Amino acid sequence: MADFQSIAEMMQSCADRAVEIAHHQFGFELDYSEESLQSLETILASVSTSLNLLENDQVEEQVKLWGGYLGEVVRRYWNGGWDLIQYPGGNSAVPTLLVSGSQLYPLMKVYRRLTIGDRENIWEFYQRIRNHLSTVHPLDGSRDAADTQ
Repeated sequence: MADFQSIAEMMQSCADRAVEIAHHQFGFELDYSEESLQSLETILASVSTSLNLLENDQVEEQVKLWGGYLGEVVRRYWNGGWDLIQYPGGNSAVPTLLVSGSQLYPLMKVYRRLTIGDRENIWEFYQRIRNHLSTVHPLDGSRDAADTQ
């Protein structure tokens, strides 16, 4: 990947590439809406069937792309920010989304979806995030993803 000035810039670039790939390879129009995460789940189901888990570079690239998109949807909708933070129990810093005092690891979630399978469903995961964040960061009902870009 290219050099970036910040983790936020890198994650935005990954998300933008995911949008292009979703359109050209899978026929989905990802628009950074909450609802688009249902399409992301379908895409990840397809990607997971053809992904060679022994090819670390291939897995890492897929995790960055789709995890970047998942994170950007959450960031835009819930007014979050990216940072590099050590994953609990891990040895290295990973892209982390900070929203209303919560730390979210969208790339780790996508990794689990790709390697464990559909019990790590992205749409269901987002519903849990939404339920949690709506209690600590209520939205005013008129807000949508476009308002937070």
